[in-house]
Amino acid sequence: MGSETRKTSTYVPDPYGIEVGDPSKVPVGYEEKWMFNIHAIDTRGAVDAMGCNECRCNLYNVTQDKDGQPLKPYYVGGLYCCYDGTQCKVKNAFKSVKRNVYFKYTVKWVDWSDSIVPVKVFIFDVTDTWQHTGIHNCLFEYDVEKSTTGVATNTRRSSVSFPTAGDVIYGFAQQYNGGIGAALYGEDGRVLCASKAIYGKGKDIGDEAGYIVGMTTCYPKPGSAKIVKDETRRMIRFKYADSLRIISTDLLVSYQRRKQSKELWMDTTLLQLEQLLSLI
Repeated sequence: MGSETRKTSTYVPDPYGIEVGDPSKVPVGYEEKWMFNIHAIDTRGAVDAMGCNECRCNLYNVTQDKDGQPLKPYYVGGLYCCYDGTQCKVKNAFKSVKRNVYFKYTVKWVDWSDSIVPVKVFIFDVTDTWQHTGIHNCLFEYDVEKSTTGVATNTRRSSVSFPTAGDVIYGFAQQYNGGIGAALYGEDGRVLCASKAIYGKGKDIGDEAGYIVGMTTCYPKPGSAKIVKDETRRMIRFKYADSLRIISTDLLVSYQRRKQSKELWMDTTLLQLEQLLSLI
């Protein structure tokens, strides 16, 4: 997740909760901790701000990855070109001014009790090849070819089966610039969850024109979005087809497993991420 979470609801409705802190689920020799992996790109004075965000290699003047290995001839952009310490091309005579940027997030938690209904979190990637190969091989990034007929829409599809039955409680998609939205469908075509991109319209922080600043979320009425065990679900994601380098994105769905024993979740802690990486 990134800056688009500033306008994305992350609230898990009562009486449901995401459980963390159960020591019985931590592998021997490990300790459970929170970690943030922050990737920030300064686009002030950039020749092509959107190209900088797409990590186009020609704008970073990069021919090797962070380990010094030469890039493949067909690799035109991606995280291999905008690793730590690289700089995107700026306009002539542009003078950079040092600026401090702060990130703020709020964590809310409650002690676990019988009143909380545990949910299971699933993350789906539309590029996953599991349904064809039996191996999870998601594309972290991929290219969208430029349209030859003008503005067009690129669509990707994927299918997956849930290991258990349950009800969808909450869900949203994560996308990057150029994204339109994503949806999860049941085997009979019913919509289980749909999430659309929210684009900024101005210059203020959190409302930057041309950038995704949020995603709509789905909160189905209890019992209205049921998941049947082993039923095939289709995930569809829409992207503008306009010669983009896309960092692969996901659809996150929380759902209640039926016949879950609450006793297994006692004396644990619920952590809910209320606001992630919000710029001040």
